[in-house]
Amino acid sequence: MSSQIKINRIQRALDLLTPHESHCTLCPHECGADRRKGEKGICESGVQTKLSHVGLHFGEEPVLSGYRDCSSEILNKKTHLAGSGTLFFSGCNLKCLFCQNYQLSWFNQGTEVTPAELAKNILTLQKKGALNINLVSPMHFLIPILRGLELAYEQGLHLQIVYNTNAFEKVQTLTLLEGIMDIYLPDLKFFSLLAARTLSNTLDYFQYAHLAIKEMFRQKPNLRFNNNEIAQEGLIIRHLVLPGMVKDSIDIMEWIAGNVSLSVGISLMSQYFPCFRAPKEIQKKLSSKDYSLVVDHAQKLGFEILFIQPELFESTEHLNPDFDKKSPFKWTD
Repeated sequence: MSSQIKINRIQRALDLLTPHESHCTLCPHECGADRRKGEKGICESGVQTKLSHVGLHFGEEPVLSGYRDCSSEILNKKTHLAGSGTLFFSGCNLKCLFCQNYQLSWFNQGTEVTPAELAKNILTLQKKGALNINLVSPMHFLIPILRGLELAYEQGLHLQIVYNTNAFEKVQTLTLLEGIMDIYLPDLKFFSLLAARTLSNTLDYFQYAHLAIKEMFRQKPNLRFNNNEIAQEGLIIRHLVLPGMVKDSIDIMEWIAGNVSLSVGISLMSQYFPCFRAPKEIQKKLSSKDYSLVVDHAQKLGFEILFIQPELFESTEHLNPDFDKKSPFKWTD
């Protein structure tokens, strides 16, 4: 798709989204906050984008980051595969109690940037050789992000855009992103009402998330790759397996198999580590047994594209960031 077509679609989306700045109903919370007057809803976001970290990320799924193992010696070698160009945004509308990015989602660490500054960051990632532009938790800043993307396309952006979300989204908002986002990367967190109530800021998580997933699949049903096996478009549904919650994970896998497709990309993550305000029910490491039970069930269901993390993670591992540091991950770009 040409840059001009993307610009046209962004402009059309902005025409419809801009009124949310004075009465925000972008997400299911529908707070109605007037951001132009400084009001803040659950996500605690203002009019301008707030960025916490920008850099090349080597720990996403290999079809996004280009590496099978981001702790491998391959990172010390020169290669044409340069990682996913991530932009971590501050704030969140879900507020999971166990969030490993709590410094951003709860404490709102970051710096406000204008659309022009955002575009500059995006183009810098492209110059560094990023394989894509990965928007991490973008929904609550959707309006200024689209303004930044419009400027970036006008200045030569040509990479795929990854919409990296917690899936607590409104279909009405997602439909406006059709033809703008190339790859959807939702993290489908909870199936049961009890899990959502215990571990996040919402009771109706799955009620909205399952419709959002269906809309993403409608827009991007087929995961398509280039000659280097890097994703160019499609949908990858993530799920973080939590300790003692095998049934919830299996229910999610069965729902996807029965209501979306077995051909959709599935990423089962084992990187859970108890942190921040994780309640006592999950104040423990994920066991190999729990993770294996979920992986085995997904395989038996017959998913055609399944990404797994065979090793369980310690607190010192490379995927546990510290956003108090200039380089929050163990690698540097």
